[in-house]
Amino acid sequence: MPRRTKPTDHTLVVLKQIRDAVTQTNERIDHLSQRVDHLSHRVDHVSESVDQSREELSRRQVETEIRLATELTAVVGAIHLVRDAVLGDKQLRRTVEEHEERLTALERRTG
Repeated sequence: MPRRTKPTDHTLVVLKQIRDAVTQTNERIDHLSQRVDHLSHRVDHVSESVDQSREELSRRQVETEIRLATELTAVVGAIHLVRDAVLGDKQLRRTVEEHEERLTALERRTG
């Protein structure tokens, strides 16, 4: 039969220290849990803010792309107008040169 020993004062002191240490550890765990909850709320807030910023940037990018496409269309139209004006000017020059040649030829014939 195992022999039972009576707890000594030293054993009781050690057990009380262990109990106190466990109590302190639990308090620290509770404090850490509160800090984790607080940090979790902050992360949620930052995440929402990032989502809103991303959505705003996406919307602004689409608006910018639409403005650029509109302006590009206007530039293409302007280029076509300039091209047509240059081609018209070339044709006009040819016509004037032909008329000058014909006038010169007429002047030579008439005297």
